[in-house]
Order: sequence, then C-alpha cells, then structure tokens
Amino acid sequence: MPTVNAYAAPSATEPLVKTTIERREVGEHDVLIEIAYAGICHSDIHTVRGEWGAIAYPQVVGHEIVGTVTEVGSAVTKHAVGDRVGVGCMVNSCGECENCLAGEEQYCLTGNTGTYTAVDRDGTITQGGYSTHIVVVEDFVLRVPLSIPLEAAAPLLCAGITTYSPLSHWNAGPGTRVAVVGMGGLGHMAVKIAHARGAEVTVLSQSLSKKDDGLRLGADHYFATSDPATFSELRNHFDLIINTVSAPLNINAYLKLLRLDGALVNVGAPPEPLPIQVFTLFNNRRTFAGSSIGGIRETQEMLDFCAEHGIASEVEVISADYINEAYERVMASDVRYRFVIDVATMA
Repeated sequence: MPTVNAYAAPSATEPLVKTTIERREVGEHDVLIEIAYAGICHSDIHTVRGEWGAIAYPQVVGHEIVGTVTEVGSAVTKHAVGDRVGVGCMVNSCGECENCLAGEEQYCLTGNTGTYTAVDRDGTITQGGYSTHIVVVEDFVLRVPLSIPLEAAAPLLCAGITTYSPLSHWNAGPGTRVAVVGMGGLGHMAVKIAHARGAEVTVLSQSLSKKDDGLRLGADHYFATSDPATFSELRNHFDLIINTVSAPLNINAYLKLLRLDGALVNVGAPPEPLPIQVFTLFNNRRTFAGSSIGGIRETQEMLDFCAEHGIASEVEVISADYINEAYERVMASDVRYRFVIDVATMA
C-alpha cells in the first residue's frame, strides 16, 4: 500500500504532528488525487478533540479537499488524469437505499462513509485531507470548475455545500428574507450564496466587528445580537434563518424572528443540546430544522453555481506546520474566513 505524508492527531489532547499514512491501491473504480489544498473546518477540531465522541487515533482529518487526478482505475469513466477535482465530507455510501437512489447520499440509511473516522470498504479507518494524496471511488469525486482558484475552492466542499443545500431546499430567492447567524467560515459562504440567489440577506453576529465584510460580501443588513434591541426590531421578520454557529444559542429568541411558516435551520453543530419551547413553534407555525451537507449531485450543482456567480471562499493559506496555531485561532474566531493548508508544504 502506498505511504504518503500527512498531519495527524495522536490523541484528543495532543497537537497534530507530521507523520505518514497508508492509502489503498487504486482499484478499478478508484481515483488517486494529489491534494493541493485542504481547508480547516471547525468539524475537524471537534472531531480530533473528541467533542463529538470517541474516535480511533492517530487520526488525519480534513474534508475540504482539492487537487489533481494522477491515476485512475481501469473502469473509471467520470475523471481523467490531470483533472481538477475535489472531495468533500463523504467518500462512499451504500448506493442502494431510497435516499442514495434519490441522490441524497449524505442521508444514506445505512450511514455514508465519512472522509475521516469512518470504516472504509476495506475495513480500515478513513483518513482525511491533511495529507498529500487520497484514493476515492470515482462517484464521490467532484469536478472543480476552472474559474475557481483551487485554494478558494477547497472550503466549498464543506462550508459551501453545507450552506447551499438549505438555501436551495427552503427556496431562498427573490422576495425572501434570509438571516445568517454567525459571520465565520460557514456564515460568509451563506451570505454570498443567499445574495447570489436573490434573497434579502441579514447577518446576525455577536458584534459589529465584521459588518464591513458582511456588507461587502452581499449582506443588505447587519445586526449585533449582543444588543437586545435587535430581537425586538426583527421580531416576525424572516422567512429563513441559517444558524451557522457551533455553540449554544438561545434558540427560542431566534425562532421569534420568523414570519408565518418561517424556518430556522441549524447547520452549525454544537456538542450540547439546544432546548426549545414548543409554544414558540406554535406561533407563526414556525419550523426548527437541521441540514447536513449535500449529495454528490447537489454538491456539483453548488460548484457550478459558484463558478457562474463568481463565488469562492475567503481564505488564508497556511503551511502545514501552522495547523495547530490555526486551530487555536479558529477557536478564537480569529480567521477571515477559512484557513486552507498548502499541502505542498507537507513534502
């Protein structure tokens, strides 16, 4: 089995370290990708620190992956050597359940195979994109349009699709009022995509420190949630609220901002429960929902949409030896708006 360079977490409490891992041989339906860039997602940090449950160590995370195809299996028809490609949060699924057949592999009824910490088809634990190469079955490899710079495309494979999917499902567009809670890695993509879809976009952030950025990226309005007047002024105002924050919030206060038949959709994933008052849902027939990533078909749709509308993530490219510092800055909300690892620095 080929050995490649990588950065792995030895345990839940230790810094990530440079190491090597094995990748499987390229099978007849597989694609070998030389990784150029890998985004750092808040999910990576939750995972390696054991905040979402126990995992096997050492663990290589990273599910915002872009690079170039360097080898394909004998039966591969969708990709060729030299193609610009990406891999997101999953690398396989059963392909047979009703959700997979509907193109919603992220909701595979037997559980999709995550890009990291999952049991792969050969029985090994999957290892993610903080590495120089990855082998993925062709059906879970995406085409990256030429107009999107590779480093700015990487976060689209998680942050982009995680926000695109609910905006599409709940029909954000002209005549709808959309609020984005949190102006971070997910939030800034939600603002760009909602604006491109024609919605009236409002950012709800803890402070006004990123207001200029929010307005520049497409927001029409920007409010500080630390100001109690915000919740009075915006009551019964929004059709859709996308909550991107991975920390506990007073969900009931945000639900009261919804108009008749409005929906608050959580895409941030705090480890703690989020209690709600059912009577808050009764008023205005409100919905509290969650949304995962997107299926492969929708993820490709998102990439093509971003290319058409000139959308890409705002990134800070770092060398691999800066990953641990980057983690601390993510936890302190000190990044605008996504760290992306230059994987060439792992050589």
